[in-house]
Amino acid sequence: MQAIGDALLLTQRNLRRIPRSPELLLGFTVQPIMFVLLFVYVFGGAIQTPGFTYVDFLIPGILIQMLCFGATLTGVGLADDLQKGLIDRFRSLPMARSAVLAGRTLADTVTNFFQIVVLVVVGIVVGFSFHTSVPEVLAGVVLALLLGLAISWISAIIGLSVMNVEAAQQIGFIWVFPLTFISSAFVPIDTMPPVLEAFASVNPITITVDAVRALWLGAPAGDNVWLSLVWSLGLIAIFAPFAVSRYRRVASA
Repeated sequence: MQAIGDALLLTQRNLRRIPRSPELLLGFTVQPIMFVLLFVYVFGGAIQTPGFTYVDFLIPGILIQMLCFGATLTGVGLADDLQKGLIDRFRSLPMARSAVLAGRTLADTVTNFFQIVVLVVVGIVVGFSFHTSVPEVLAGVVLALLLGLAISWISAIIGLSVMNVEAAQQIGFIWVFPLTFISSAFVPIDTMPPVLEAFASVNPITITVDAVRALWLGAPAGDNVWLSLVWSLGLIAIFAPFAVSRYRRVASA
């Protein structure tokens, strides 16, 4: 129970930083708007998505991309805390070691939810609409947030390994960027070269995007919904313990 209380306390601490950092709030709002408008009005006319308008096809993809990009801030934030010596202060307090990481990832999950709200509102303004029931829409939100949480734990390992804000930002972006674009987020994967199509078909980004499309638009779900859940929970189960172990080594150094 103490670990949960410590994690919630640090979650509040991380969330309170956002209103005091307008540039972060700007990124959470402007970036989703910019990506939606760019893809809908610049690329939308050139991309064929049979069965859906491009804006309906796009919003689930942009959603997952934004959450993955936002999840990289977990590593950046932890690297920043290390540089400023804040981790040393936490180490001197009677608190659970896992609480620092749990608090950071939970706070980033809350900001990811805020990005979902912004993105959906912008999408509705430019013509997006849900084709399913409220429970299915909410299930899609949960799947999206779970994948974002999984990426946050991977990002935490990167931030704790490089211990430098600039490096955490660059490395986090380098591996997430191709993962999101070699997927079904923006185009049907059958338009890709065979090698890229094979990779995209097993990419957890593709699986989650297609699961959200099924839950939001009524697209054929196949195995995507449960596979997305398995991918996200599996990544969390693998990388969360590694992140906590890495934090213990850093904090005891």
